[in-house]
Amino acid sequence: MNANSKFPKIGLPIIIILVVLIIIIAKSAVTIPSGHAGVLYKTFGEGVVVDQPPMGEGFHIVAPWNKVFVYEVRQQELFETMRVLSSNGLEISLDATAWYQPIYSDLGKLHQQKGEDYLSRVIKPAIRSATRSVVGRYTPEQLYSSKRDAIQEEIFEETKAILDKQFIQLNEVLVRDVTLPDTIKEAIERKLKQEQELLEY
Repeated sequence: MNANSKFPKIGLPIIIILVVLIIIIAKSAVTIPSGHAGVLYKTFGEGVVVDQPPMGEGFHIVAPWNKVFVYEVRQQELFETMRVLSSNGLEISLDATAWYQPIYSDLGKLHQQKGEDYLSRVIKPAIRSATRSVVGRYTPEQLYSSKRDAIQEEIFEETKAILDKQFIQLNEVLVRDVTLPDTIKEAIERKLKQEQELLEY
């Protein structure tokens, strides 16, 4: 009788301790998916860990008072449609695709200085600025015809020069389409047709 009456008194604290342990383990467990990496934030330490490699894929245990910010580190794609001015002040619509990814070893610095929204804060402004700068050096005729590859390469180089200092690796920029005002496009096509006809004679 006495043994049975003592059991609940002993068993209840054990159950409470087990529940607390389960909660602590659940809060401490972090699983980082494939193609991602984790940045550790130490609440009672130096904050964002920047002097160690990021946490790799798989299961990790961290102190429950710390946080892990998970970033995709695979190549990602940005599609942008931009309106920019040519060298003679005409508005051009340009579609471009950028392939990028965070620099793995600098992921902590990227998180600390740029944050999780680095696409909007850094990459988009960089590619827009580079595109405005490059397109502004060419005429609509050059943009529409012969200079497409050169423009693409210049946009890549100028964007890369900005992003290299921002802990982001730019892999490629592709100019998919250049749209001119209809009147300008028709005039260029007429001129190109006339030049072709002259060559045939």
